[in-house]
Amino acid sequence: MDAEKGFRMTGGSGNTSYAKNSSMQKEASDMGKHIRLETIQQHYISTTPTSLRIADLGCSSGPNTLSFIKDIIEIVEATSQTISRPVPQFLICLNDLPTNDFDSIFKQLPDFYEELNKGKGEGCSSVFVAAFPGSFYGRLFPNNFLHFAHSSFALHWLSKVPQEIYDAHGKSINKGSINISEKSPPQVCQAYLKQYQKDWSLFLRSRSQELITGGRMMLIFQGREGPNHVDRGSTFYWELLARAFDILVSQGHFEVEKLDSYDIHFYAASKGEIEDGIKKEGSFEVDQFETIARQFNGSDQGPSHGKNMAAAFRAMLESMIIHHFGEGIDLDHLFDVFAEIVDEEIAREKIKDIIFFVVLRKL
Repeated sequence: MDAEKGFRMTGGSGNTSYAKNSSMQKEASDMGKHIRLETIQQHYISTTPTSLRIADLGCSSGPNTLSFIKDIIEIVEATSQTISRPVPQFLICLNDLPTNDFDSIFKQLPDFYEELNKGKGEGCSSVFVAAFPGSFYGRLFPNNFLHFAHSSFALHWLSKVPQEIYDAHGKSINKGSINISEKSPPQVCQAYLKQYQKDWSLFLRSRSQELITGGRMMLIFQGREGPNHVDRGSTFYWELLARAFDILVSQGHFEVEKLDSYDIHFYAASKGEIEDGIKKEGSFEVDQFETIARQFNGSDQGPSHGKNMAAAFRAMLESMIIHHFGEGIDLDHLFDVFAEIVDEEIAREKIKDIIFFVVLRKL
């Protein structure tokens, strides 16, 4: 599948939208909020630019994007007052794939500006927000343009499903799975790793050209604990979603061949793989690398956990599922089944969700 054309978070503000079903991403991102604010504050103090250019890569749509912008502006305003400097102008560069629902973000801007400037009178900050559609696996901005780049829960999505998992006839060798799983042949794991290494290198190389010397990046994404590709934290939900698809096949909703040709362009990298890519590309130094493990289990989460996970996965995957299976697929039924399976499994087993917070400085 061409991710640039067929993949996007569900737009709008409806019940199945990403805007209504991204609270888990916000919760995890907020765990590293202090890192983000300290990073932008340190960079601002060391450079004190009159215009601060900031990119949110893989911004999607909904409240998380505007919350990030507000936090950045407020910490810079407070820091400017502390060091007796004029508040800089802000250019906020929102990036996502061209199919992203940018419209819903821009419709919220008048209210956002009003809230941001409430009570400030003539001391309002100059904030300019623009969209930069395109894949972040490639160039997006001019040379030496950005002071700070941020990406939250986007870099675990690859640019595409690796072609090496398909045979000479275009058939997937990953039958029975939709991502890396215990049933996947070793070639599948290696194909995903190879695609990740290619994408990660291209991402770093592109940002190294776009950031000023000393510019910072803060990246938040899902990962896995060690070298084993079949890590329960990173593969658990994909295996359960594959089971939900299997049930729909058994009920006659679509043929198994259609499922066998469906794969997800997701890869949870290990800390070693991330660091190896940074070292090989050579343009960045690691300022911070933090790991947070969120644990889910039945007693903590209650019976609603499956429904919450199903809503979150639907908001992420709906466009891609429809692109592959067609408009006729019963998404309500699919994710109801998925929710039931999640609740059953989470009651038996604790699942650890690994999240990396990485701060890089351009050399």
